[in-house]
Amino acid sequence: MTSAGDEIANPRTGQRMIFQTITPALLEIESWNPPHVPAELEHTHPYQESGGRVLSGTVRFSVRGEQRDIGPGESITIPAGIPHHFWIPGEEEAHWIGTFRPALNTAAFFETYFALARDDKLDEHGMPSLLQLAAMVPVFGAEIRPTSPPWPLLKAITTVIAPLARIRGYRATYTLTDPQTML
Repeated sequence: MTSAGDEIANPRTGQRMIFQTITPALLEIESWNPPHVPAELEHTHPYQESGGRVLSGTVRFSVRGEQRDIGPGESITIPAGIPHHFWIPGEEEAHWIGTFRPALNTAAFFETYFALARDDKLDEHGMPSLLQLAAMVPVFGAEIRPTSPPWPLLKAITTVIAPLARIRGYRATYTLTDPQTML
């Protein structure tokens, strides 16, 4: 289980995170994101306000399709349910504090996602396989949802194939201390 002070790294993107605050009301993550990594996929946090404060570098956010650069000393707040994604423009690494209110199970999501990256279980867009999604959607659907495919379709498909995913050994959560997966 992730706790404050834990550091995780995504070998696919080079992103590093240190969990600063983990309470039911708030998750704060100190993050370092290198430039030249493809933008994350557009997604929503259906029940969480998300955002961040940039310490150095620049983070470019697309919120409802409108781009905004956030630089040192600036912050952004994204209401629950609003489609968004971010990337690092330019040549400088971005160092920032990301926030999620309430925390829900977001720390476990990031640990699982980074473990899947470690095990080379994400496609070129950073998405897990459909069977892996089928295992994860019931556990992390309150924290994060990709905007494509549309949520009702993704939920219907993953509900149907979740039993197959479980039979094939897919799990909803992984930790970075787990041995590499065999999937």
